[in-house]
Amino acid sequence: RDVPAAYDVSIVIPCYNEEAILEDSVEEIACVMDQTRYSWEMVFIDDKSQDQTPLLLNKLVANRPNARAIFHQQNVGRGGTASEGLSVAQGRVVGFLDIDLEVHARYIPTMVQAIDNGYAVATAQRIYRVPLKWDDLFRNLLSVGYRWLVRHYLKLPFEDTEAGLKFFRAESIHPLLQTARSKGWFWDTEIMALAHQAKLRVIEIPCVFVRRFDKVSTVRPFKDSWAYLIALMEFKRRAGTPAEP
Repeated sequence: RDVPAAYDVSIVIPCYNEEAILEDSVEEIACVMDQTRYSWEMVFIDDKSQDQTPLLLNKLVANRPNARAIFHQQNVGRGGTASEGLSVAQGRVVGFLDIDLEVHARYIPTMVQAIDNGYAVATAQRIYRVPLKWDDLFRNLLSVGYRWLVRHYLKLPFEDTEAGLKFFRAESIHPLLQTARSKGWFWDTEIMALAHQAKLRVIEIPCVFVRRFDKVSTVRPFKDSWAYLIALMEFKRRAGTPAEP
């Protein structure tokens, strides 16, 4: 990107059916960022929501000069949505977070400071407060399995590639966005693998993960896990590295 950055920080917020939590979460993000010295923007990408999310976004961006929204005409997927937002972001540091704030926005300033200290990538390493509900125990078990696969199958040195809070030096992430192919949930792993291949300096920052019970997750454990495995094998094939015996 040849033009100067318009902001210190760009926060990309992928949205899909977020009407129940959107406004409160945006207020929490703004509260965190308004206490920093950074100039910042929010870039909302609505991935063809089926509820009132687009109407709420129009209201939010009308009241915030540092916010803008892009609306998809068809559903693209988490990876494609995050990638698009990062591509159009105007900050010198760009990143995204999941609007449910299960990893809270309070960690954003720490991520930005890490980039300012010389890292190209700062990503959350989730510390779980494991709930007692079976569904959440099952999801946490899947997450542990994903982490094991990434470390052993792709030989990546990271503890947690899937966290929904990642920030990048803009000039470092833009070339990777041109290379990434995944449009779905595997995108998080793919972008971290590409960062490792590019020998970018990466820091994982421990962040508490707290499951929310006032929202319906868009993750479909069995279908998304199968899609993740297919994408993992395809990436491995493209990378051309030998699989574990």
